[in-house]
Amino acid sequence: MAQQRTLITGGHVVSMDPAIGDLPVGDVLVEDGAIVAVAPSVPAGDAEVIDATGHVVLPGLIDTHRHTWQSIVRGICADWTLGDYYFGIRLAISPAMTPEDVRLGQVVGGADALNAGVTTLLDFSHTNNTPDHSDAAISGIRESGVRAAHCHGFFESRPADPQFGSHADRVRDFARLARSVEGGGGLVTLGVSLSEVFGQPWQQTVDELTLAREHGALVVTHTGCVWGSCVTGGIRELDAAGLLGPDIVHVHCNALDDDEWAALARSGGKVSISVETELNMGMGRPVFERCRRHGLAPTLSADVISLNSGDLWHQMRFGLGFDRWDATHAVNLAGRMPETVTSTARDALTWTTVNAAEAMGMGDRIGSLTPGKRADLVLVGGPSFEMAPRPDVVGSLVFQTTVADVRTVLVDGRVVKRDGVLVDHDLRALTRQAETACEDVLQRVADNGQTLPGTPENGWDLMEPLFQANRPQPVAR
Repeated sequence: MAQQRTLITGGHVVSMDPAIGDLPVGDVLVEDGAIVAVAPSVPAGDAEVIDATGHVVLPGLIDTHRHTWQSIVRGICADWTLGDYYFGIRLAISPAMTPEDVRLGQVVGGADALNAGVTTLLDFSHTNNTPDHSDAAISGIRESGVRAAHCHGFFESRPADPQFGSHADRVRDFARLARSVEGGGGLVTLGVSLSEVFGQPWQQTVDELTLAREHGALVVTHTGCVWGSCVTGGIRELDAAGLLGPDIVHVHCNALDDDEWAALARSGGKVSISVETELNMGMGRPVFERCRRHGLAPTLSADVISLNSGDLWHQMRFGLGFDRWDATHAVNLAGRMPETVTSTARDALTWTTVNAAEAMGMGDRIGSLTPGKRADLVLVGGPSFEMAPRPDVVGSLVFQTTVADVRTVLVDGRVVKRDGVLVDHDLRALTRQAETACEDVLQRVADNGQTLPGTPENGWDLMEPLFQANRPQPVAR
């Protein structure tokens, strides 16, 4: 069988592999979806040549926590708190979504990611109202062309009148989904999104974790992001039950105390920081410093596209800016100026490449331009006026790049964006479809007699007795 060979030539290569480093002028050779050579010069032979002169060539970016389905209600949460999000998105918009809405949201969200140079998503999918919704979510993320760990959620968006059935029905249906994904090959793998710990009976959390591990599935969970409440807590209880592990990506973690951080670190767990969400929705300080203190590698996520942009360039800038401010605030209050920065632009790029790949259990396949890894890569810059000149290439990537500067994107060696245009998606048509779907969903919310966000006064306080009732016996400190 003939090999499919592509040579990206003449670009400034930022490999993110310390053994290769940066090549001011370099080539990357791809064969059958894998990187086979990264060097100052590689013979083209019969390869298709992509001229990267004037471009920066880097690994595809990796998002470790994105609710992709929310792409058809983009920006609706602009002035919402986390409580508004819970009541408005999770309990009003989610149950109004049809399977086709979910499929479209996944396609739009995946295309949005690829357009921005994000080649891999941890797709936190928790609007599985029926088995048809679950199938549509997988179908849509596949159709988008992005690489994804599709983490299936068991959350019931209509608790008083479940559309799916019991939690046990959801657990049983996961085996069917696993067969369809595991047998399908390709870019999508199946993971598990835990329902919020103590947002449901404790045994259901145990069942979800057990199920994930029976299938060797990546696990993601919202952790320690609601202050003054036990919901999304549970680190002590999970630790005492032997249920923490290196296969869990813990999202947010803003409210964890030192003992909980120590337990998370001992377990080898991973951390995803959603800077834009956390700062805007009142969740507390993003946890870069806590990760450093406990020897954990930060990763970044765009999280809720119903609030945030779908690119990671914003998240890198937000994250780096916050982390530097956080480290210098006390210095400023003491009447002094900092003499160094805490985190560098290359650190931020590491958060979204090497660290993120490791967090998703894909460090041997993606995250750097290393021979033997899959060819997920991005060409940035080219004719971009905003990125020229580039005396500090990595600095320009992190601080200057916008989606418009992402010129060419490859996933698994296949070109999905070329010269600034997505290959497989008509963005005008997708936009029209998304606008219609958004209107229809919001109309169904209104027809259900719900207003948005619909948050009751003291909503968290009203919910807390329910959360407390779901806790197992207290764990001794």
